[in-house]
Amino acid sequence: MPSSDRESAHIKEIFCSVQGEGPYVGTRQAFVRFSGCNLNCNYCDTAFENSGTCDYEKVEGSGIFEKVPNPVSVENLESMLQPFNRLHSVSLTGGEPLLNADFIEKLNLSVPLYLESNMTLPEQARKLRENISYVAGDFKLPEAIREISPETREVHVENTIECFRLLRKNSSRDCFCKIVVGRNTKPETVFLAAEAIAPYVSCIILQPETPIGSAVRTPGFTQASVQAIIELQKTLLELTDTRIIPQTHRMWGCL
Repeated sequence: MPSSDRESAHIKEIFCSVQGEGPYVGTRQAFVRFSGCNLNCNYCDTAFENSGTCDYEKVEGSGIFEKVPNPVSVENLESMLQPFNRLHSVSLTGGEPLLNADFIEKLNLSVPLYLESNMTLPEQARKLRENISYVAGDFKLPEAIREISPETREVHVENTIECFRLLRKNSSRDCFCKIVVGRNTKPETVFLAAEAIAPYVSCIILQPETPIGSAVRTPGFTQASVQAIIELQKTLLELTDTRIIPQTHRMWGCL
């Protein structure tokens, strides 16, 4: 959960690497990975629980981490990001960074902010409309979320659509949607989701779920077939620009 103090937040990791997902894959970024999440997705590959310290890799790619006490203040975070230069942007990821919208709103950085969000907290998203330059928004399909009740599904979808509307693409902000595609993903569900948010995004990224790395998966997991994903892309191209991009950072083992 976020810190109750708007001037500080529980952060799991701070490091510099390259973006591994979406249309900005390969760009150099500093990453701020917040602790805590409001969802529990089947394919999640991130341990985002709160801890007493934040892992800070001052020299990128070194594998040497300094333990910084949590919670981290706005001023300390700004200072820790100073060694990282020539950045495309600072990625705010998690967990779910929107849980710390009040903290993010206070950041004063010289590079753009890149929000990686599950897009289910519209009241928090509303606070950051003027702060964020890039929105990498997930559309978490209800069937991919553990223990979600039928009555919660409709609210979940409505909140997601509202977040995309609030943080929609405009002249000063890019917004795109990522949808994880696995063996059990229903094409009709993906189409309905894409149809709802297509007016608000520059493109939709179909992200194949893969069995490598530490991804949590069900017994008997197999990746969705190449043919199924290509057919899904062809269908979504009727709505908006749609691309198939896997998680490239997991392919070469970087953070």
